Amino acid sequence: MNDTDWIYNQSGVIPFRLEKGKVQILLVTSRSRKRWVIPKGIIEPDLSPQESAQKEAYEEAGVSGKICGEAVGTYTYNKWGGTCTVKVFLLEVEKTLEDWSESYFRTREWMSVEEAVKRVDETELKEIIRDFIPK
Repeated sequence: MNDTDWIYNQSGVIPFRLEKGKVQILLVTSRSRKRWVIPKGIIEPDLSPQESAQKEAYEEAGVSGKICGEAVGTYTYNKWGGTCTVKVFLLEVEKTLEDWSESYFRTREWMSVEEAVKRVDETELKEIIRDFIPK
């Protein structure tokens, strides 16, 4: 393992809520606003993967809530000249901020599971979202 391997281990969340009996998922845009993604980032050394993912949801999407159980899957994508592996958790949203730290860089939108599957690029992430069942 080299000194930079830690930057390729990430965690993220699929923020969700129930609206009129239907599951809605919150996606955010990448910082360039070119792609729809889930809130994710490097697992910080002093945080668990779940805590790190919750922090990313707060910073990138302006939402907070509780993590539901263990990771529901992992997916990979290329960045920084390597392959990032993202451990994905479900986050039941309890609070949505009107203004959040990355609102200047990102757009967020609530949508159906089907719409979220269409919008994300990563095949493995599409599968995780498609299999979405809140526990």
